[in-house]
Amino acid sequence: MPALKDVENKISGVKKTQKITRAMNMVAASRLRGAQEKMEAFRPYAVKFAEVLGSLAERVGGDEESAPALLVPRHEVKGVDLILITSDRGLCGGFNTHLLQKAERFIKEKTGQGAAVRLICMGKKGRDHFRRRGGEIISEHIGIVGARFDFNAAINVGRDVIDRFMDGQTDEVHMIFSEFQSMARQNPVLTQLVPITQVEKAEDAPEAGEVGYIPEHICEPSPDELMAEMLPKQVYVQVYKGLLETSTGEHAARMTAMDNATSACKDMIESLTMLYNKARQAAITMELMDIVGGAEALKG
Repeated sequence: MPALKDVENKISGVKKTQKITRAMNMVAASRLRGAQEKMEAFRPYAVKFAEVLGSLAERVGGDEESAPALLVPRHEVKGVDLILITSDRGLCGGFNTHLLQKAERFIKEKTGQGAAVRLICMGKKGRDHFRRRGGEIISEHIGIVGARFDFNAAINVGRDVIDRFMDGQTDEVHMIFSEFQSMARQNPVLTQLVPITQVEKAEDAPEAGEVGYIPEHICEPSPDELMAEMLPKQVYVQVYKGLLETSTGEHAARMTAMDNATSACKDMIESLTMLYNKARQAAITMELMDIVGGAEALKG
């Protein structure tokens, strides 16, 4: 049976930990509210932007030689850039682990196909993970995810990967981020940024004669000039969307993890309190036995 003082110290330590986890849960909940509002406000814009781009793509004629460079896939893929978005801090359960595992599977797949994968790490956890494993990191952006950031953060990264693609330093650019689905579920997603492939019209877009159909209109400037202007912005939009989704998912995962930790502390306190009561009862029983034994000895 442990000493009463040891059990008291353990209970006191767990109670202090419980206060910390409860405070971190409240902070994560507060930050989650703001991040979720920004994410939900940006999602319709990203969807509509893709729809407009898809509509323009249908009107841009010509073969592969006259198509915009950001739409033309390379015949041989030797170099691949991977934008990996993770959090800067831990204590958020398996949030970062799932992202890192998906990145490792992607790198293994591309390496098996003979392509060299270079990393653009947005988040300290991803950078530290692949730095320890000898991954080739060409740039890192720390202190963005989970903090207040604007569209310029996406423009800086997007402009860099577009320049690398146009200069022939890379043949493909992919991005791994965490898609926020619910408080209890954040799904790691792999998407290709360059060359741009997802410029198709939405499946539920109304056709001619249906309600909500928008007839073809005259573009000024021409569809080709609009495509050249909008394609880089599509990359920026996707990177910004990935940042918003990952930031929201991080706060949700941390809130859930801290809530579980607080509940675990409560269960541990109950278990230690029961152990403390048993130890105290055993100590009282021993004292009573000593008293009774002494009384019997005096009688004898």
